[in-house]
Amino acid sequence: MESNVLSSIPGIEYYPIISLVLFFAFFAGLMAWFFRADRTRLAELAEQPLRDGSPDNYTSSLFDIHHQN
Repeated sequence: MESNVLSSIPGIEYYPIISLVLFFAFFAGLMAWFFRADRTRLAELAEQPLRDGSPDNYTSSLFDIHHQN
């Protein structure tokens, strides 16, 4: 039944080709951006989740509060 439904769609044979081209174009663009990107900027972006404005001992203070009771 599925083969009859899919074969009734006009131009269905082009959909896999288009999706493959889009897939490779996206990752080729991503690789081009990665190799052209500034290394210091990438290092800053990598450290950004670790510097969210909270104190350095945030997790240890939570651990202490939880185990005081």
